[in-house]
Formats: sequence, C-alpha cells, structure tokens
Amino acid sequence: MNPWLAILILLGCTAAAVTLMLVVRRRAPEGSYFADGDRAAGAFGVLATGFFLLLGFVVFLAFTSYDSARAGAEDEARIVAQQVETAQFFPETYRADLTGELVCYARSVAGVQWARMQSHTLGDDLNPWGVKMFETLQQVDAKTNAEQDAYSKWGDERTAREDARSARIHGAAGVIPTPLWFVLFFAAITIVVFMLFFADSGERAVVQGVLMGSVVAVIVSMLLLLQFLNNPFNKGIGGLRPVAMERTLRIVDQEIRAAGLKITPPCDAQGNPR
Repeated sequence: MNPWLAILILLGCTAAAVTLMLVVRRRAPEGSYFADGDRAAGAFGVLATGFFLLLGFVVFLAFTSYDSARAGAEDEARIVAQQVETAQFFPETYRADLTGELVCYARSVAGVQWARMQSHTLGDDLNPWGVKMFETLQQVDAKTNAEQDAYSKWGDERTAREDARSARIHGAAGVIPTPLWFVLFFAAITIVVFMLFFADSGERAVVQGVLMGSVVAVIVSMLLLLQFLNNPFNKGIGGLRPVAMERTLRIVDQEIRAAGLKITPPCDAQGNPR
C-alpha cells in the first residue's frame, strides 16, 4: 500500500472519529451515558480484548504467509543458480539451451511474472520457461556417469524450485478470507460506537478527543498493517521485490562470462519470448 495513502486513511479515520465524539459530547450528560462507569469499562474491556486477540492471531497468520513468500522467493533464486551449474554437466548439445532457458526463467520471475503478482493476475499459470525446460530435458540422453548424475540432480532441484515457487505465489493470493475481514471491521465499528457512550459533557473536549482518537488510531493502524501483510507484493515501503532473483541473474551472468560460454537467451529482459 502506498504509505501516503495509508497516512491519509489513518488521519482521516481518526479525525472523523474525534469529530463524531465531540458532536455527541455536546448533548451527553455529565459522567457519560453510563450510570455505572465501572460496569461499562468492564464490558469495554471484554470487547477490546476479544478484538485484539483475534487481530493479533490474524496478524501472526498474515506475517507467517508474508515470511513464507519472502523465503520462497529467496529459495527459488538460489536453486535457479544451482541449476545453472548442474546444466553444465549435461551433454554439450543441451547445455546452452538449458542455461538460456534458466536465464529466461529467472528474467520472467523478476519481470513479467512479478508484475502479474503485484496486479493479482498471475492465477494458476505456470512459468512458460519451466515448461520449456521440461520439454528440453525430455530430449536429453544421458550416457556417462556425470551426465546421469546431473540428470538425477536436476530432477531434485526442479522439485525444490517448484516448491519454492509455490510458497512465493501462495503469499500473493492473500490468506485472510473475506468473512474474517467482515468480522474484524464489525468488531472495530462496535468498539467505536461503544466509545461514543463514554461522551461526557463535563470533561474537557481535548480529553474526549484523545480518548476516542487514540483508540481509533490504533485500530486503523493495525488493520492497515494487516492489509499490507496480506498483500506483500507491492511497490510500497516494505513490499517484496525480486531482489534475490535479480541477484541470481547477475551471478549467473558473471559465471557465464567466467566460463567463456556463449549463451543467447531466447527472451527479452522481462522474460518474454523473443
């Protein structure tokens, strides 16, 4: 989420809640609408505790998904770099093809597929270069021990890469279902309405404003944090970026030059086929 938009939402909700409290305060009796303030405070404590316990659990769930997506992206990038090394043990006829397709896979992840995750349009689509590598691998006839070992190792690395990719993509879909959002917003609104009954015309306006404003500011900031964790692939502050895969691309380019290989990837810089 754009940080400036988040700040505007926070300030706007807080200002609206404070204004509403001050309006209600004008006609409120001295000592608030409650005849027994201690009993009302106890009921408010139950509401607030239940809401923040649920919110804390959901934040933990969303952060776990966020961290899994980050770790998946890093693992996927690391495995791609390892597969580039493994590809050099295949028969010479297929080394350049597999290496070029791996480079295109990495470019696609860091380019067009990352953009689609940010726009929530990736869905269940496969990485086309993963399919292309599988087709190339089917043509390989491993004869020597080194080639057979590389073939077996490639299969293990491919499985690990797909697992890492699944972890990355899982975070892009969000883990908080719509009914849970409804419950959180309903509980938040209930707390704000309950706070209005604490309006007291005998208390200073600034105290009443701080009373309402602090509660609403904390609730809104926590909900904004939850929205950020539930949508980790964004261009805002703290959003996940393809840093690990971009680093892998730089490392692979250095390795290719150091090995004196001549690789012409069949894709552009964003991973689209030429």
